[in-house]
Amino acid sequence: MNQNPLGHQTEYVSQYAPHLLFPIARAESRKHLGLDSNLPFFGVDIWTGYELSWLNQSGKPIVAVAEFTVPCESEFIIESKSFKLYLNSFNQTRFANVEEVRATIANDLSRAAHADVNVTIFPAHNADAEHLAAIAQPSAFLLDDLDVEIDVYHPAPELLVIGEEAVEETLVSHLLKTNCPVTGQPDWASLFVRYKGKRISRESMLRYLISFREHQDFHEHCVERIFCDIRRSCKPESLSVYARYTRRGGLDINPFRSTEASEKPASIRLVRQ
Repeated sequence: MNQNPLGHQTEYVSQYAPHLLFPIARAESRKHLGLDSNLPFFGVDIWTGYELSWLNQSGKPIVAVAEFTVPCESEFIIESKSFKLYLNSFNQTRFANVEEVRATIANDLSRAAHADVNVTIFPAHNADAEHLAAIAQPSAFLLDDLDVEIDVYHPAPELLVIGEEAVEETLVSHLLKTNCPVTGQPDWASLFVRYKGKRISRESMLRYLISFREHQDFHEHCVERIFCDIRRSCKPESLSVYARYTRRGGLDINPFRSTEASEKPASIRLVRQ
């Protein structure tokens, strides 16, 4: 982590520089959750890059929006500041066409993550209407209007309470806040919990999610902690946890974890994204 560019003054390189990517081993965080290579979930980390630009062969700038999908079984995550610096290195680099850009990024990310990373590049003009998901309201029960008293601001799975009624429902809260483990800067997210099993007290779920307010960890690791805590404390038949984090440095990170291999993250973009 001493080599991590996060928290240090860095030079912005505008010529292609794949060495800027800084991978971080997932295993370091997962061992604290009691996880090994036999993961209890499936999933992906979906990144959206809103500030991608390069030069065509005539030296004319091209701008686009990109989506990067990293499988959760990859050995490494990519530290977000290093990802931003890497994408900035395309700014004054000439490429023959968009496919060359896409293939270059996919190859570099796959090498850094030690897994196949999928990259899709959309034109900036009308990208939302024609390609990316439009901003929408989530279809789920909103927890945030519940009247609860809060006095715990570090992860507390003991707050979770279940009843006897069997349900299948999706809950959402926009109150999730975690903090960067290097700089301490706040990270904001909307979190979806979809489960089938004994009803989880909605008030207890809200208290639990707010208990992450002073927790320091990377986005991906926070979502895995939430997944593991709910799975161990509430023992649902099925469970999916999906966080849509707000962007920083032109990037947003949206980790999704599920007990079901067939379950896929919804193609949504929220108002804060």
